[in-house]
Amino acid sequence: MTPSEERGIGPVNGGDTFRILHVSTGNVCRSPITERLTRHALRDRLGDLSAGGLIVESAGTWGHEGAPMEPNAETVLADFGADPSGFTGRELLDEHVIRADLVLTATRDHRAQVISMGHSAGLRTFTLKEFTRLVRAIDPATLPDPRSDGFVERARALVRAAAALRGWLLAPSAEADEVYDPYGAPITFFRSIGDEINQALDPVVTALTGVPASR
Repeated sequence: MTPSEERGIGPVNGGDTFRILHVSTGNVCRSPITERLTRHALRDRLGDLSAGGLIVESAGTWGHEGAPMEPNAETVLADFGADPSGFTGRELLDEHVIRADLVLTATRDHRAQVISMGHSAGLRTFTLKEFTRLVRAIDPATLPDPRSDGFVERARALVRAAAALRGWLLAPSAEADEVYDPYGAPITFFRSIGDEINQALDPVVTALTGVPASR
């Protein structure tokens, strides 16, 4: 397996794919937690993802290239039963943005930085909590059926629908779209951030797959 394949879920080359890129600052706390919780949630719903075409990655705007995940971030992932192993940090590059079908950032500043890189990223870049808010307003019946049309087509339609709603469904406050940085904080704060991320991801992954979480 290549390093690129290890970063994702599903085939990287060949076939139709949909890439989700999670972005934070250092790529050692928030975005690794979000990446691995997304993979965990997708596996929970879909089981074998080898044919799903969904690829989940992460990077940091000031990413610590090659750095391990923060130990507290690993602990949070273990709390959720997600796999923290084999992670290495990456600095966000143009190629990551170009290849991504959906970019989910920790904060509005990260979103602005991604969009400023160009590559027509504006319509596919959201903060995580912003995307969650928009997804909750989308009628799942208006999206392609993943059983007949595939997960990739459903995911692409979901991003288009969310982008169309963005100007109409505003955040109740600026802070509502932020996931704050736990770097250097005690494990209790890391766990609260992990809970925030997990709660924000649940409706997103359900909308992507058409499958609710198992309880």
